[in-house]
Order: sequence, then structure tokens, then C-alpha cells
Amino acid sequence: MSAEATNPASPGAVTDPLTSAVTPATAAAPRRRSRPRIDLRRLGRAALLGPAARDRLPDAISHVVDAHRAHHPDADLEPLRRAYVLAESSHRGQMRKSGEPYITHPLAVTLILAELGAETTTLTASLLHDTVEDTDVTLDQVGEQFGEEVRYLVDGVTKLEKVDYGAAAEPETFRKMLVATGNDVRVMSIKLADRLHNMRTLGVMRPEKQARIAKVTRDVLIPLAERLGVQALKTELEDLVFAILHPEEYEHTRELIVENATRADDPLAEIADEMRAVLREAGIPAEVLIRPRHFVSVHRVSRKRGRLRGADFGRILVLVNEDADCYGVLGELHTCMTPVVSEFKDFIAVPKFNLYQSLHTAVARPDGQIAEVLIRTHRMHKVAEAGVIALGNPYAAPSEEQATADGERVDPTRPGWLSRLLEWQRAAPDPDTFWSTLREDLAQDREITVFRPDGGALGLPEGATCVDAAYAQYGEDAHACIGARVNGRLATLSTVLRDGDTVQLLMGQDPASEPSREWLEHAHTPAARIAIQRWLAAHPVSEGEGGGGASGATGPDGAAEGARVTDGAGEATPASPAEQASTAAHAPTPTAQAVSVTAVADRPGAAVRLAGCCTPVPPDEVTGFAVRGGVVTVHRVGCAAVARMKGSGRAEVGVRWGEAAGSQTTGCRVTLVAESFGRPHLLADLTEAIALEGAEIVSATVEPPSQQRVRHTYTLHLPEAARLPALMRAMRNVPGVYDVSRAQPTASAH
Repeated sequence: MSAEATNPASPGAVTDPLTSAVTPATAAAPRRRSRPRIDLRRLGRAALLGPAARDRLPDAISHVVDAHRAHHPDADLEPLRRAYVLAESSHRGQMRKSGEPYITHPLAVTLILAELGAETTTLTASLLHDTVEDTDVTLDQVGEQFGEEVRYLVDGVTKLEKVDYGAAAEPETFRKMLVATGNDVRVMSIKLADRLHNMRTLGVMRPEKQARIAKVTRDVLIPLAERLGVQALKTELEDLVFAILHPEEYEHTRELIVENATRADDPLAEIADEMRAVLREAGIPAEVLIRPRHFVSVHRVSRKRGRLRGADFGRILVLVNEDADCYGVLGELHTCMTPVVSEFKDFIAVPKFNLYQSLHTAVARPDGQIAEVLIRTHRMHKVAEAGVIALGNPYAAPSEEQATADGERVDPTRPGWLSRLLEWQRAAPDPDTFWSTLREDLAQDREITVFRPDGGALGLPEGATCVDAAYAQYGEDAHACIGARVNGRLATLSTVLRDGDTVQLLMGQDPASEPSREWLEHAHTPAARIAIQRWLAAHPVSEGEGGGGASGATGPDGAAEGARVTDGAGEATPASPAEQASTAAHAPTPTAQAVSVTAVADRPGAAVRLAGCCTPVPPDEVTGFAVRGGVVTVHRVGCAAVARMKGSGRAEVGVRWGEAAGSQTTGCRVTLVAESFGRPHLLADLTEAIALEGAEIVSATVEPPSQQRVRHTYTLHLPEAARLPALMRAMRNVPGVYDVSRAQPTASAH
């Protein structure tokens, strides 16, 4: 409850110019323009004297108005005047624990939002955000005086204020909170500003209560601020939590910052001056600023690099007017200074999930110090600091800045992560599932970008797998996913993706496809886990049953219950353990059968036999070796047996296809290996495809599934060799089959 908050008196802190409260030194100052000191105690006393005349703005909100006009010079200020009058009169007589009039709290929250660029409707609702909960004002009265939009926002914030963050209540209450928030992100913006002011004034509470509030802020609200892109709030909240939960490390970090501030030399200032000269000579209009790191950032860098040097205490920010200028600046800096190539990241071409855009690079000084550089436009900087707050009124007509190149509007109420969040809470089978998956997602502080073959991009948390990519792209249709290609190579669904990977998801056509229980072990995103859990909850299985067709364990034809052997008619019979072990390591040896393909050896009178290990057919490139009885065996040139015999010194015998074979009108035998993902009816579909191409199955083996993959080996008799390419295409077209190749691949030969 915000009325409980008062000013702390923690050691090593400085007075915040916005609130007269005590906050970590330099935590917020570098981000804000220099403003006159605002004394909210004085403003509160002025509020007790009564509202101003109706024809002018109250003095108490003059600072809010100044901050608001800096971002919205043409804004209508009448709603703010009326909202302040209502809030002040409603809260009159209510006091905070510090002895300040309660009206100072909504004023401070509104000022935070005004400085971030929030539009008038948000500020109006912010002034009124506690009236319905703490006074006799009703939602209907708010709606009558300020409209349905303000009423909706005040109602949403009121519901958030009622959330009990106790462990027992968290799942369901937080879920309800997000339902109220998700339809309009401005509700959460007001909540975050409210929490920031309360954290600034947390000092008089009992230590255990301070710690509880700080932990909730750390675990829930700071990650939410990160995902909404509101870095200005996120970084200050991080520092305030740091000071409460880790006072010793906070004090040590503060000492490092103070010590660095007393240094005579400033390497960052020298690098910034050099950059200004480079850009001035290149004719690129740019503003070069030094951004001191906040406390938590300095602490992280010190843990990563050990002893800190002057350039580690800040970063250089270059602001330009146009997107193209960002790349122009990058080129000039990399040309005229020493770049650290490994530090380059392009978040303009591929924005982060929270709307953030910038170019990141680093340059090295001759003394070895490295300065990190951020390059962005002024608008990118505004969004980087204020996130969705900077995007304005979601109900207003979009400006040119708020439209994408193809005319699609950027919707500030529904950034990608928040849209997914709403889908999770609707799809989750129960509150506990939603809460656990959300907490896991909030714990992910890094994101990767992977690309689809069509050029589209997917944002996923670090450590995500192909399972996560499938559900991110297809939603619940991903139940039918049977595999993936990562960077053009086949991969299992458990494959962990890396930033920049290209992922092609292979989807089955069988409507009976279903997710595997094993997928839960590889799913890291809430979207994937919730979708899988929801399906499994709706399709319970008895003990001992398979876990889903996609794992290859469900149908009698799924080729997943063990190896099977088919006879020439295509009927499946289980293979014995000995057969399974044999076929796992070797291609099957064809049964004795007359084959009309002919080959001719360069040895008069020698009998010729086609090798069963590689089953050559025209027009394969072949070679021969003499064996006992003067018989010449014919092998494909790439057969592994050829390499072995050459290595042992065996002499090759030249062979060629005979005239009858060269015409490709006679029958031949060939061994094919089909790689597939297990699914119901796969074996039946494969044998049907083979039969439709006129091939006869001489023998077939199916190895036991491994990591959802199934390997089929078929020895086939074709009426003519010319049909082989069409047969292999037909087998590849069977859903679930991702590759068909000849036995003994050419890679085996050396």
C-alpha cells in the first residue's frame, strides 16, 4: 500500500531531485535533464490550502505540466487540471507515514510518467489511480468526468493494487492482474511508476517487509519493465533492490563509483572528444554523450572483468537523426578507431523483443581500455528509455513514426512479448502452470533471434530448442511437427538453437500427429510448455502407453515399437532381437534372386556379380575386384568395401554396364535407406509409395527409434533402373521422411 511509504535514511545514498527521497547516487541523474529541485512536501502543503481557481492550473502540477509539454507541446491540459482537483479533494486529510499529504504520491507517480513521455490520458489516470481504492470516488464518477478510457485505466490499476504478492496467492492473483493489464499496457506503466516511487520511499518499513517487497520487485516487476522496454524504470528499480537486498555489495560498488569520479583523467571523455572530431570531419550530424553505468551494471562489470578501469564506468551514446546515419557513424568509427569486432550487434535490423533498437560496438584505446558504444536515432533513444510508454496513445490515429514500412501499425498496447503473455494465460490449464512457466520466462534475461527460411525472424530466450521454435511459429499446430533443419542440416527437436540460426520446421500431414511427453524436457518457453501440457491434460494415457505419435511410439505402423521386417508383399512382422541388432549396424544382404542387370568386366570370360553391399545400378559409376573362382564383383565407386580393398593392395578390374543395362530397360536390385521421424502409419505409407512406383520389396528392416528418428533399410527390385530417381522422390514425399539415400554413401570412400 503506497500510503505506508516514507523516506529512508540508508548510508551512502543521495537525495533524489524528483522526490526529496533518498536513492542510490547517480542512479537516475544521468538520464534526466537538469530541473529545479521539486519539494513534494511544499507541494503537499500547498495542496492542503485547496485547489486553484478553475481558470488556471494548480501550482502543484506545474512540474508535471512542464515535463509533459516537453514531449507533447500541443497537449490539452484541461484533463490534468480537473484530475488533480478531484484527486486532491478526494485524498484531502489522508497522510503518508512520513507525514506528507497523500496527494504527493500520485503527483510523484505522474511526474515519473510525464518525464518518460506518457500521453495525457495516461497522466490523467495516474493522478486518479488511487482514488477509487482509497476514497469515496467511484469508477462511474471517473467515467462520467473523464471518459471510458480513463475509467478503464483506473479500474485496471485498482485491480493491480489489490494483488496480494504472498506466495500462496501469487498464481491466481498474478494471473488476474495480467488479464487486467494485458488489454492496455498503460495499466502496467502506471503500476511500474507507482512501484518506483514506493521503492524510493521504502526506508521506514520493517527490514523483513522491505526485503519481501524488494524480492517481488526483483522477480516480477523488474523483468516486466525489461520486457516492456522501460529501461529508465528498470535500471532505477534494480539499483533500489540492490541497495536493500545486498547492502554490502551496494556499498562497495558505491565506493568504486565515488573513487572513479575523483580521477583526474577520464578516458571516456577523451574517446568521446575523438569521436566528435571524426564525425564532424565526416559531415555526420551527431550528438555524442557519456552515459554512466548504474550501480547494478557497474557491479556486473566488476564481477566479469575484475579490477575496473576508467572506461568501464560508462558507455558512449551517439545520437543521430536517421537510421542510415547509424550505419554511417559505425563505418566512420570502425575506420578511424580500433574496433572490437566481437562486440558488434545490430539491434536495428533485428530489434529486440521489447522494441529496443541500437547498434552496439566497442573501440579500444592504445592503453588497452575498451569503450562500449551505442549508436541510435533520437526516436530509438526515446523508445529505449521509455519503451511502450514512448509510443503514445494506442487509440489515436497512428503517426508516420508509428507505422512500419509496409503501412502496418505498431501497436503500443501489444508488443510481441505481451501478446504472447495473454495467449499463455488463456491457454494454461491451471494458474500454477501459468505461474511456473511465467516465472521461468521472467528469469530469462537474454534473447536470441533465429530466422525462418522465408526471411522472417523468431525471438526466443537463450537456451530455446527447436520445440520452442515450432510453437513460437505455429502455435498449437506445432503438435504435428516431426523435425527440423537447422542451418540446412537435419536436427532433432531437442537441438538447442543459437543466435542467428536458420530454422526450417518440418510439419507432418497426418491429422493424428500429436506431441510427445518427451518434448516437455526440451521446451523452455511458456508458449511451448503450456501448449504441450494442455494437450497432455486433455489426452491422458494409462501407464505403459506411448507418449505421442510424434515420438514414434503410438501406432502399430509407427515403426516405433521395435524393428520390423516386411516380406515381399509388404506385410509387417516384428523382427527378432538378433535381427534388430544386425540391421542396426549393416544393410541387409539381399536374398538370392536372378537380376537381369548386366555388367561387363575387362577380363575375357570372367563371370560378373553385382555386390550386395552397395547394390549398384545403371548409371552408377562402378569398379570391380576379382574374387575366388575368377568371379568379378561389381561395386559402386563410393562403396566402403572399395576403399578397404584398395587399402589392402587389391587390384581393380575395369567394369562397365552392358548394352542391355545401358538402355535401362531391364530389372535391377537396389538398397535404399530412408531416414524419418516416427509417426503413426509411417511404415504403411512408405510401402504403399514403393508399390505405386512398381518396385518389389525383397527385404526390409526398421531399426528401433532413437531420439524420435527411425531408420528404414529396403532392398528393392525395380523393373528398370530408370525408375530409381522417381522411386526415391516418392519415398521422400511421404510425410515424416526427411531423407532417402542409397546404401553405403559415397562419403565412406577415401
